Formats: sequence, structure tokens, C-alpha cells
Amino acid sequence: MNTYAYARVSARDQNLQRQITAFIEYGIDKSRIFSDRKSGKDFERKEYKKLIGKLKSGDLLVIKSIDRLGRNYDQIITEWSHITNSVGADILVLDMPLLDTRTKTDTLVGKFISDIVLQVLSFVAENERANIRERQADGIRIARENGVKFGRPRKEYSDEFIMIATNYIKKRMPLKTALRLSGIKQDNFFYHIRQIKQLIN
Repeated sequence: MNTYAYARVSARDQNLQRQITAFIEYGIDKSRIFSDRKSGKDFERKEYKKLIGKLKSGDLLVIKSIDRLGRNYDQIITEWSHITNSVGADILVLDMPLLDTRTKTDTLVGKFISDIVLQVLSFVAENERANIRERQADGIRIARENGVKFGRPRKEYSDEFIMIATNYIKKRMPLKTALRLSGIKQDNFFYHIRQIKQLIN
């Protein structure tokens, strides 16, 4: 049995290191950690496909949270079923210990709870993605109504960066922490904060 891990962030200005560190602390070898910098709207991701190609029956796939697997409700459920039923591998979600397929077959109640948690979290992941896109669209519309002209398409920010920016703007997170979590330099961080303020106010 081999243990693999998968990390994902949505944009180039996001930091994969938090997820990778969690996997290493769990005891997973770096050579078995796969990562993508791509949207979670579908599973057309280079490293993810490599990982799935390596997974065998009895292996374990570890992810940090369900939204790192994906953001589309139906696709998450389908992919989860493919890995656990067709491939025969197990999945562990570090941030949600109830989502551990190695234990869900112990009892009928355990399987029932695990399936419900998976469906709820998958729905939340997709709903959060839709809300972020809606806020971005509203921000662009409001800016245009106020005479702002866009010389090029507005940058599409990941949900993680918007969360960090929101906590920083609302003084729930110090600058040092925000810079560490976002993985970008201070000047660049302030630039993007100005760009997205109108999306989260």
C-alpha cells in the first residue's frame, strides 16, 4: 500500500506550502505529493491525472480539505466514487477526520455519516466558488457604473486569497500573517488588496 497526497491552489499567487507541510508532517514522502496551480472547476489538471494514474487498490490518497479536490459538487461526488469504488483506494481529508474511507465501512451509521458529510462539504465548496464569482462580477459592474475603465480583463482571484484579504481588511489578521499565508511580497499584496476591496465590502 502506498500513501499519496494532492495539493491544489487556484492561482499563481497562492502558496502551496501549507498543504505540502501538512502532508510531510503526516509522514508522506515528497515524491508522492502531487500539486496543481489550477481552478477546481473540473479535474482537467496535469498533476492530478498523473496521481490518479498511479493510484492502486489499497492505496491511500490524502487531501487537506475537500475543496482542494475540487469545486464542482457533482464532479467531486463522481470522482470520490471512482477513487474509492472503481480504483479501490481510500481517501483521508485531514481537516475533516469524518471523511476517512478506511473507517466508514466499520458500521452502517459510520458510512451514513461519512456520505452525508461528503455531500454537504461538496455542496459548500461549489456554492462558495459561485458566490466568489458573483462578488467579482458585481465588483466589475459597480466599478464600471462609477466610470472605471478596464484596460485588460480583471484578475480572477482565488477563494483563498479573497479570504485572506477579507480577514486583513477587516483587521482580523495581521499583515505578517497575511503575507505568509498568501506567499507574495508586501507591495504586491497591497496592490491586490486595493483591487479586490470593492468585491468584499
